[in-house]
Amino acid sequence: MEEGTSKSPTRAGGTDTTTPADRDPDARQWDVREGCEVRQILDRVADKWSLLAIALLDRRVLRFTELRREIDGISQRMLTVTLRRLERDGLVRRTVHPVVPPRVDYELTPLGATLHDAIQALVTWTEEHQAEIAAARAAYDECDAECVAP
Repeated sequence: MEEGTSKSPTRAGGTDTTTPADRDPDARQWDVREGCEVRQILDRVADKWSLLAIALLDRRVLRFTELRREIDGISQRMLTVTLRRLERDGLVRRTVHPVVPPRVDYELTPLGATLHDAIQALVTWTEEHQAEIAAARAAYDECDAECVAP
């Protein structure tokens, strides 16, 4: 137990001091502490370059140069790092063909395809709710400009 913490879930006055994570063990999966594996995986698969690579590899095989051309703004080094990480996580399969010049193909693994499905669900949700989000942003920005104290 960390210094300064108590095993007791309540304060002396009877106020419940348990956190949502204490009441709901599933909330621990979102733990942001360094070293949390779920957080590390989410950070890896939810970054901008990984999402784009996974989307482009849906149901097709692409060469490194094709991926680089399709992902606007990515450097050769960043694409290499991204693909290596996705390969290490079992989401992308890399195939080197013994030809001159060398040819390397990338494709989603079955595990990567399941991640693509989850990403597609998030994209669909975003498309369905983009007008509501835009309205909420506009209302917030309007209030923020008017409600700021001098």
